[in-house]
Amino acid sequence: MRIPILKLNQYLLISIQVELDDQTALEFQEDLLQKIHVEGSSGVVIDLTSVDMIDSFIAKVLGDVVDMSNLMGAKVVLTGIQPAVAITLIDMGIKLDSVPTALDLEQGLEKLQQELEG
Repeated sequence: MRIPILKLNQYLLISIQVELDDQTALEFQEDLLQKIHVEGSSGVVIDLTSVDMIDSFIAKVLGDVVDMSNLMGAKVVLTGIQPAVAITLIDMGIKLDSVPTALDLEQGLEKLQQELEG
């Protein structure tokens, strides 16, 4: 199952509403990078509100998605990180120090605009 990627002006919005398995995560990574390239997007908000558990592979893919998006010139903001997901990311050693976060999608869009405006 593909994760929908919505375009809002120069931003891409993703709300992950499905259980992430390895194949879905890899397809999402490929789809997002392609969409950034095609649309010339400057920012991405990834909403993880519905994701309550991740494994080490999904955590690595998420970190890679952030790094790859940044390399392509798109700033990423993560929103709605659940406590169990935060614990897993830290336990796995996934460093997202430079990644802005917000509680929800609305705050994430505001944070993205602040980040891009300097």
